[in-house]
Amino acid sequence: MSALLQLATTFGMLSVLAVGGGTAVLPEMQTILAQRFHIDHTAFVHIYSLGQLAPGPNMMMVLVFGFQIAGLLGAIVVLFSFFIPSSILCLAVGRLWNKIGERPWRRSVQSALEPIAIGLMCSGVYAVAKAAFVGPLTIGLGVLVFGLLLRTRINPVYLILGAGAIGALLMYLTGMH
Repeated sequence: MSALLQLATTFGMLSVLAVGGGTAVLPEMQTILAQRFHIDHTAFVHIYSLGQLAPGPNMMMVLVFGFQIAGLLGAIVVLFSFFIPSSILCLAVGRLWNKIGERPWRRSVQSALEPIAIGLMCSGVYAVAKAAFVGPLTIGLGVLVFGLLLRTRINPVYLILGAGAIGALLMYLTGMH
């Protein structure tokens, strides 16, 4: 199977599985990219981090995977295969949801989907954290940033950039290139 067809089927499948947002499919995406396209966990975390810092939707980072695997055409294929199926599905379900109105079982379905979406998003955070925390330095910086997020109103972008700068400086000073 060609790389472009593999990209289209892979990201098309991930698109319709992204209940609750793109974060929900991060563990599956990480596994598939490692198995089918040989993108290791470190590269995955780096590209994911880039997506978090870039302006716009954070899941635009999937284009980087497409580009890395099959160049510009790969990025275009991933763009359409990751965003179009879920957009069509969302539009169709949204219209159906509005037609249903306020029937009693609608709230039951909604209540059942909420913990599923939250659980999938938490599994995505766990998958990225597991790959990112590779030693005492990264764990310490992660705990520090988490503590600052909970206790202050500092913009998370500044915390991410600051932790990156501190981590790079400490890795340079300790010789951990």
